[in-house]
Amino acid sequence: FPGGELMFMELFLDESQSSKLYELLKINIDWQSEAVFVYGKRHLVPRLTAWHGDKPYTYSGYTHPPKAWSKELLFLKKELKKVLPSFNPNGVLLNYYRNGRDKMGWHSDNEKELGFTPTIVSISLGETRRFDIKHRINKSQKLSLHLNSGSLLVMSGQSQANWLHQIPQQLKIEKGRINLTFRELI
Repeated sequence: FPGGELMFMELFLDESQSSKLYELLKINIDWQSEAVFVYGKRHLVPRLTAWHGDKPYTYSGYTHPPKAWSKELLFLKKELKKVLPSFNPNGVLLNYYRNGRDKMGWHSDNEKELGFTPTIVSISLGETRRFDIKHRINKSQKLSLHLNSGSLLVMSGQSQANWLHQIPQQLKIEKGRINLTFRELI
C-alpha cells in the first residue's frame, strides 16, 4: 500500500460477539440523520451516524458534541488495545448503513484535529460491504476489500494524505451494517 499503511484482520471478533454487538448498538445508540448542504441545497446524509467519546469532533462543517462511551464501546476499545497497544482512541464515529442504498462517498479522514498522520481503526458489524480505496493522484492505483462482520481495518501513516476511500451503494444488499471508526483526536 504505497504512501500509507493498511492492516486488515478478517476475524477480529467472532461471529457470536459480532452478532450480539450489532444488535445492541442498533438498538442502544441514539442514531442521527444528518444533513449537508451541497450547492445551496439541503440533503440528508445516506446513513445514520453517532459520535461518542471524550471531546467534540468536527467534520463536514458540523461540530458533533460527544456522547458518553457505552459499555459496548468500552468493550471494543479494550479489545483494540490487545492488538494495537499504542493506539489510544478518545472517540468513535459510528455509521449505520441500513441497507445497500446507504453509502459513504469518496473521502479522507483528514480533519485537523486528527493530526498529520492519523490512525483510523474501523470495526465492521452486520452485513458484509465493499470498501474501495484509490490513490488521490494516480487513480489507477486502487483496491477493494470486503469488510465482513467482525473484521478490523487499520489505516495509518500517510493513508489519509495519499488515499481516498468509500463505501459504495450495493443495491442488492438488504440487511444493515454498523461501522465504528475509532480515532485519536489531538
